[in-house]
Amino acid sequence: MKKTFFTLTSIFLGSIALLLSCTEAKTKVEKVEIKVEEAKQNLVETKEDLYYVQLDTIINYNQYRLEAEKAIIDQDKKIKEYKIKKAKEQKEFNDEYNKKLLDLENKNKQLKKKLAEYKDTGDDKWLNFKKEFNHDMNEFGKAFKDLTIENTK
Repeated sequence: MKKTFFTLTSIFLGSIALLLSCTEAKTKVEKVEIKVEEAKQNLVETKEDLYYVQLDTIINYNQYRLEAEKAIIDQDKKIKEYKIKKAKEQKEFNDEYNKKLLDLENKNKQLKKKLAEYKDTGDDKWLNFKKEFNHDMNEFGKAFKDLTIENTK
């Protein structure tokens, strides 16, 4: 009888242990499935965020490009107006002045070419390009201002 009781108790405890281990495995599987679903959802949200960031960057790039092209056209127009103004005043430009004016025209053409040739290759490169281009535009503005002020003295 002791042997039968011991055997039945062993079988009962083994069955309970087996059921508990199956329940734990099922719970672990469910937790993993939940984490997989969360990861999939995060991936979808990240892709959406990336899309909107790229779209925003493209919009900013196009807007900046239009503004820069307008500024270059305005600069070209100012150079031509300045030449006409000086021609009407019947003042002759000396060779050095002519060279500076020609250099400004060439710089303006280079800025236009640089803007046209830029290809969007990433956010970091865009920010560097924009910073450098703004610097070049500001330098052009200063050079033009210095040239026109220098001539009025």
